[in-house]
Amino acid sequence: QVQLVESGGGLVQPGGALRLSCAASVRTFSNYAMGWFRQAPGKEREFVAAITGSGENTVYADSVKGRFTISKDNAKNTVFLQMNSLKSEDTAVYSCAADRDIIRIGLRAADYWGQGTQVTVSS
Repeated sequence: QVQLVESGGGLVQPGGALRLSCAASVRTFSNYAMGWFRQAPGKEREFVAAITGSGENTVYADSVKGRFTISKDNAKNTVFLQMNSLKSEDTAVYSCAADRDIIRIGLRAADYWGQGTQVTVSS
């Protein structure tokens, strides 16, 4: 069983930045690919970014490419999402996901999910 706890959300002005963290309770974190998703009110859950277990390979949604960066610290069992140049349309609950197979993350079929952290971009 893997438990995931997100942190770092909050209120930020357009053009600002936030860094989200997701801490995982797992023995071998490097065995797990990780992903970030978001869900705005009235909308479906949307893929944001994913990273392989080793941290060597990443993939992003077109809507965040060039603004967001996903990274992984296997020594600290933590995955991060650095969000820059935030826009109002980035407002959502952001959740992290874990799975041994990054393909399942891309299919929104990851085995483990966090509860989410609210990000609000507003002036």
